[in-house]
Amino acid sequence: MACNGCAVSSRLGFEFSMAFQPIYDAVDERVWGYEALVRGLSGEGAPEVLSRILPDQRYRFDQDCRVKAIELASRLFPAGEDLKLSINFMPNAVYEPAACLRATLRAAARCSFPTSAIMFEFTENEEVEDTAHLTNIITEYRKHGFTTAIDDFGAGHAGLGLLVDFQPDLMKLDMKLVRGIDGSPARQAVVSGVLGIAGELGITVLAEGVETEAEYLFLKAAGIRLFQGYWFATPAFEDLPPVRLGSVPAIGVVA
Repeated sequence: MACNGCAVSSRLGFEFSMAFQPIYDAVDERVWGYEALVRGLSGEGAPEVLSRILPDQRYRFDQDCRVKAIELASRLFPAGEDLKLSINFMPNAVYEPAACLRATLRAAARCSFPTSAIMFEFTENEEVEDTAHLTNIITEYRKHGFTTAIDDFGAGHAGLGLLVDFQPDLMKLDMKLVRGIDGSPARQAVVSGVLGIAGELGITVLAEGVETEAEYLFLKAAGIRLFQGYWFATPAFEDLPPVRLGSVPAIGVVA
């Protein structure tokens, strides 16, 4: 069953939808999943859309994003493929974890989208106001089989302190650590340390913001398996973009 892909609207006072960017598995040489990225209907990026949200709309926006991402993914993802849908969420907008999952679970059931295919990651650069509350959120999400991830690790508010408080399934290296890493001993040293910590804690590492073949090849040789960035594909509005397979030119959607 595929759900309609119309824009979410009215209760917020504005409409938005999603673009999708692939996450590439360098070992299996296939698409591992797609991240749903909020966009305005005229292509406006996430910062512009987020700037329209009033403080008392944060919870509604967070809930609508989840539903919208699931509806679109159920329509776009090829049938029978093992793909993850990565959804950004706002920890500070979640007031009670179980209650805040009701819309997500209803949308997944209505669209016949498996909850095991959903990954929740912290929305970019949001400071966690209550780490105990965040731990409760992660515990509840894992009960339902969701994968959990820290976004932008190594920049902003996503740092070692969060790993002490809880261990996600996956961490996404911030693009500031990735950019030009093939020629930066300092970045290489930091990423090497992060990979060591992640390995000890059993956390999968994803390199995001990869823009060059040199960055990709260095990080792959360092032991990173999952990748995301313009080197592989730019986000496509309400669609799945063609994907570059490692150093192979883009040849169409691969899943």
